[in-house]
Amino acid sequence: MSDPDVEWFDQPIGEAIEIQSWSDEWPEIGRLWEERLTEVLSPLPARVDHVGSTAVPGLAAKPVIDMQVQVPDLSNESSYAPALESVGMVLRARGCDFRFFRPPAGRVREVHIHVGEVNSAWARDHLAFRDALRGDPTLARDYERLKRYLAATVTERADYNAGKESFILAVVEKSTAASRASDRD
Repeated sequence: MSDPDVEWFDQPIGEAIEIQSWSDEWPEIGRLWEERLTEVLSPLPARVDHVGSTAVPGLAAKPVIDMQVQVPDLSNESSYAPALESVGMVLRARGCDFRFFRPPAGRVREVHIHVGEVNSAWARDHLAFRDALRGDPTLARDYERLKRYLAATVTERADYNAGKESFILAVVEKSTAASRASDRD
């Protein structure tokens, strides 16, 4: 299953989906990438966050650190792409509301970089999902069970990602609704 509105470049096919138990190293690796990306993107006013399962203490995950970078103008790739390329990343996908960078094929993938526009719904949703999992250990365990099931039953990353989609959307919707309600109080 592939989004027709996303332009992919050199999409990995047939890579195994490996879920590992939580590593105490992941928060430190995320922190180091936050610092590194903030530095190389300077003076661009970018917000850099460690997102994804490796950002949720205790949660099993693919051993790849997901970083989210929020930039002022997503369409102005020349304002951020060269900086990301300078740390070994290449553009792998271009969607209407995000860009996806990772190391070139054949290199160890310690990190994925997801770029969105500052305060966009896309960026807020990623943070809302991460924060919901951080705040609810039962929810995090449910997500881990789903990820382990998918890793054991599907062979393509696209199917793995599609299998998580309804869970993620439900968590984000609930989190967004709760946030709107607390804003009204």
